[in-house]
Amino acid sequence: MNILGAVFEIEKKKNDLQNLTELTVKDDFWTDYKKAQKTMHKIDELRDVVELDNKFTKKIEEMRIALDLLREESDFSIKKELERNINEIEKLISETEKRLLFKDPYDSYPAILNIHPGAGGTESHDWAEMLLRMYIRWMDNNKLNYKITDYLSGEEAGVKNVTLTVYGENAYGLLKSEKGIHRLVRISPFDSSKRRHTSFAAVDVIPLIEDDVEIEIDKDDLKIETFRSTGAGGQHVNVTDSAVRITHIPTGIIVSCQNERSQSMNKETAMKILKSKLHEIEMKKKMDEINGIRGEKKDIGWGSQIRSYILQPYQMVKDHRTDIEIGDVNSVLNGDLNIFINSFLKKSIKKT
Repeated sequence: MNILGAVFEIEKKKNDLQNLTELTVKDDFWTDYKKAQKTMHKIDELRDVVELDNKFTKKIEEMRIALDLLREESDFSIKKELERNINEIEKLISETEKRLLFKDPYDSYPAILNIHPGAGGTESHDWAEMLLRMYIRWMDNNKLNYKITDYLSGEEAGVKNVTLTVYGENAYGLLKSEKGIHRLVRISPFDSSKRRHTSFAAVDVIPLIEDDVEIEIDKDDLKIETFRSTGAGGQHVNVTDSAVRITHIPTGIIVSCQNERSQSMNKETAMKILKSKLHEIEMKKKMDEINGIRGEKKDIGWGSQIRSYILQPYQMVKDHRTDIEIGDVNSVLNGDLNIFINSFLKKSIKKT
């Protein structure tokens, strides 16, 4: 983001903060408690950005004063103070830029992360599990909490399908950059001839829609089934028929949840995920209409990978959207993803 764009965004956030703050003094503000809570949360987020801008302005003024003093006399303590101001300004710029990256309405929402292997059987199932491990380590490193809500093991290794809900600051805003096809090239450990294989897995990320978003679901459109939990939920998996599978008949969307403590909790979580998926469909329809008017086209299919992870004949991870390349594949597979995520977010905001 350039300086002019950053100034514009900060001024916009100041106006938004003022408008929302004015709402809080109205007599009926707390009538809708959930809506009021969400408004207060948004005010806190905006206030943080505005306070960062105020700190930045203050430090700039302190640096200007220090420079004026240095012109009059060369004092070591003034030079040290100037260096401290410069370091603090750099930190404030970095923090402000980070906060301005998350400006989409759902960036602060929890995320639903789904990993689904492509064709290729055991090889692609194993790749899907490698991605799961990568994201779990990334979440642990970035203080994000997660819960595996559905897990279907592969016959020999890996996973056929896995869904997680992810909570924490800007969970969806961070993970949305991972949505797409991920490609692995390696010598397959499952091939006795030690041939090189290419595997694909699809990563889907949508925001976990909160209760304030209206999505109407007709009960007659739902097929609800129960089955025995078999997932990787640890000690909290209930071995009775507590797992829930919900099919939305008009769209064919199937959502399963098996790792909550009870059938009712599994059903509640599955309904939240279904609601989020239906909301995503509606948003996509609107974007398709806009893109149709603009004449834009999107590449869809297994060939349009967003990132390639090459283990043989050389080692490299390349993000095809930002052209970022990393030679240390092991660090990436161990959750070192921030360079890819931040580069994608910065590139995306430059387009707006």
